[in-house]
Amino acid sequence: MSLASAAAPKGENMLLRLLRFAVLAATVASGLVLLVKPESVSGFTGLAPDAARGVTEIRAAMGGVFIALGLAPLFLKTPAERVLGLVYLAIAAVRAPFMFADGSAGEQSNWISLVFEVAAAAILLARRSGEPSPRT
Repeated sequence: MSLASAAAPKGENMLLRLLRFAVLAATVASGLVLLVKPESVSGFTGLAPDAARGVTEIRAAMGGVFIALGLAPLFLKTPAERVLGLVYLAIAAVRAPFMFADGSAGEQSNWISLVFEVAAAAILLARRSGEPSPRT
């Protein structure tokens, strides 16, 4: 949701707008944590780099990307929200089977992540009121 869309079109669902904003805020917040305190996420993600290069990778490839994806809709509006929705959908689609294949399905953090990713994808990919139906 962009700052410009604060004045929503008539009929726009306020709850959906708030949920979209919450997903964007959570995305930026998690990116900031990855950027500022990359070592703090090892308990949740299982990622524990043992070298400075690994810490830099968490900051850049994870923190930087999540910050950019969360902020992009402020500038690029709905298409960027859709891209982020597709990113969360892709992450969930890979996580779900590989939690079992990799033997990490017993980790609560995996399930928390999966639920968030599916919900975030659904929220960001939901059709807005007044929006034309996708072409078939």
